[in-house]
Amino acid sequence: MKKINIVKKNEEFKKVLNNRKTIGNKYIVIYYKENELNRNRYGISVSKKIGNAVIRNKIKRQVKNIIDKNENLFKKYQDYIIIMKKPFLDLTFKEKENSIIKLLEYSKWR
Repeated sequence: MKKINIVKKNEEFKKVLNNRKTIGNKYIVIYYKENELNRNRYGISVSKKIGNAVIRNKIKRQVKNIIDKNENLFKKYQDYIIIMKKPFLDLTFKEKENSIIKLLEYSKWR
């Protein structure tokens, strides 16, 4: 994932979170909002309750990898904030990928 496609600023996170368009399951919650840019942007949030910095960064790397492999499932010109819940930690990589893919496929019909 290129750095240009990452939501970093706190104000940008708040804009997406306050929009209240959301989908989720027991592992993750995805907030999304249209943007005026010609690309998708992603923000990944992992709570300190999930683990130490090494574990949180591992989860972020895995999610970025899943996003890169499945870019075509995301709607165009959107900002996405992906928030992990604690049960996400117990999944295998394949289960994590399937969970995110199912949510994204569901969001296309909303």
